[in-house]
This record gives sequence, structure tokens and C-alpha cells, in this order.
Amino acid sequence: MTAPLVTILDDEPAIRSMLTDALEEAGFRTLSFARAQAFNAALAQHKPDVCLVDLSLPDTDGLTLVHKLALEQGAIVIIISGRALVQDKVTGLELGADDYIIKPFDPAEVVARIRARLRTSKPAQTVGQIARFSGWRVFFDQYIMEDDDGQQTAFSHAEGEVLRLFLENPKRLISRAQMQDSLGGAASESFDRAMDVRISRLRTKLRDDPKVPQLIKTIYGAGYIFLGDVEWL
Repeated sequence: MTAPLVTILDDEPAIRSMLTDALEEAGFRTLSFARAQAFNAALAQHKPDVCLVDLSLPDTDGLTLVHKLALEQGAIVIIISGRALVQDKVTGLELGADDYIIKPFDPAEVVARIRARLRTSKPAQTVGQIARFSGWRVFFDQYIMEDDDGQQTAFSHAEGEVLRLFLENPKRLISRAQMQDSLGGAASESFDRAMDVRISRLRTKLRDDPKVPQLIKTIYGAGYIFLGDVEWL
């Protein structure tokens, strides 16, 4: 079995070297880059499982790149940044990042976070990659949802994690605590805000009115219930 590929995009040589050593010692394959241009070119030939991205890059806006990766690559995106303000973290998670690690960090923590994310992103053995419900089909291997008319809408890896959690547990209450356990998050204001944004975006893409929900219903003070009948193909 091929080891997961982790790409490292950071303009600090010491950070790249430290992460490369720690990840390869832990059994991962790595590719590291100092510039976004070289990183983007490599994506044409390699499909990473995890992307570590610094926000302060010399040749592009890190947040814009994170959003692009989340929508187009289907990889787990983890921000590594010296920006420690809560709003920076919230913005990164809102744009599709799966996790946010503040510098300075222990490389062992990065390895642990990556392993946790890879575990939560693996589908259950009994569940497929295509789900059908209420006039929609979701292709988790392509990060695409398609309506009955064939119109397709992309979703990010982070949005896909939330959607899969709903579809694997239809018509059952999912609490915030269960979401934290299942999605590998820690109880915090930024996690709650990120979940709210991801659910809001899923509702928009599924054309589900939160005032009269047909698919994702909020149970105030308790969590969410997915109302549709789900068939896995």
C-alpha cells in the first residue's frame, strides 16, 4: 500500500526541513515547496493526500490558495501559520481548510493531526462513494453533487466530511459533541463557527431553505438532523 503523500508549502527552509524529516520518519511521502508557482505546477503530476500550507507566501495570497485547494483538489488542507488571531483561524476554516496549526509548533503535533484527519476522512467499509437522496446524487470520490437535471456543484473536502456524516446518519440527531468527535475538531468558538459556515454552504448548494428545511434541520441547543432518505450506490 502506497504511503500518503503530504505536500509542504512554506517559504521558510527550516520549517520545510523539520516537517519533511518528521513526516518521512513517520512513514509519509513528502514534497516541499518554497513558492506557490512551483507547488501549483507539481499538482499537475501529483495528487497529494494532505496539503500543508503557510498563509504568508511571497508569490500568492495563502487564503486564496487554501480555498482553491479545498474546492479543486479533494485533499485534506491544513494551514500552518504564525497568524494566531482567532479571526485568522476562523477565516481559514471558513474558506475550506480542515485544520489550522499555529507556529511555532512541535512537528509531532503536525504528524498527529495529519493521522487524525486521514482516519476521519476514510469512509466506512460498508459505505460507498456515491449517495442518492431527494433528487441528488453525491460523488464523494469526485467532490461533486448532481441534481436530477444533471447540474453539478463542487464541494470542498471539509464540506464533504460534514455531508458524509449527515448521510451516514440520516434521521438521527447529530450533536455538536458528535461532530467534534467524528470530524477531529476541538471544542472551540472557531470550530463551532466553521461548522456553521460549512452547513450553511451545504444548504445553499442543496437549495435547502433553513427556514423551511427539507434536508438539514437545526434542532436548537441540540444539533442537526438530516431528513432525507439516503441510498448508497
